[in-house]
Amino acid sequence: MDTDDIAPPPSRPTGFLDISRLSVTELREYRNSLEAEIARVDDAVKAKQASLNAAAAFFKS
Repeated sequence: MDTDDIAPPPSRPTGFLDISRLSVTELREYRNSLEAEIARVDDAVKAKQASLNAAAAFFKS
C-alpha cells in the first residue's frame, strides 16, 4: 500500500476569531455561522452513529 496517496487528517482550528472588534451585526452573523456549523457537525455525528449502530447490529446477529 502506498501511503503517499493518503491525505492527512484535517487539522483542527488553532485559534478563535478576535471578536472584540466586530460590530453587533457582524457578531450576529458570526454566531449564525457557528450555529450552522454546529448543526452540520451534529448531522455528521448522527450519520456516523447510525453507521456504527448498523454495524453493531449486523455483527451481533
